[in-house]
Amino acid sequence: MIRCHLSRMMGERKLKIADVARETGLHRNTITLLYNETANRVDMETIDRLCDLFACGVGDLFERVSDDSAP
Repeated sequence: MIRCHLSRMMGERKLKIADVARETGLHRNTITLLYNETANRVDMETIDRLCDLFACGVGDLFERVSDDSAP
């Protein structure tokens, strides 16, 4: 299972979904799906824009965890 740390990263910077959408040019729906960890797939461009915004690597944004540790 892949975990997305977007909600944590946004919280640390006190950013709202609208702020991230404005800064990255991504659709609000895309950000919402990642924020809620309900996205089934993510475009490479989306990952690139988020990594640019948060000045992080892909491994900081996403993490692979075993299914037995899922909430």
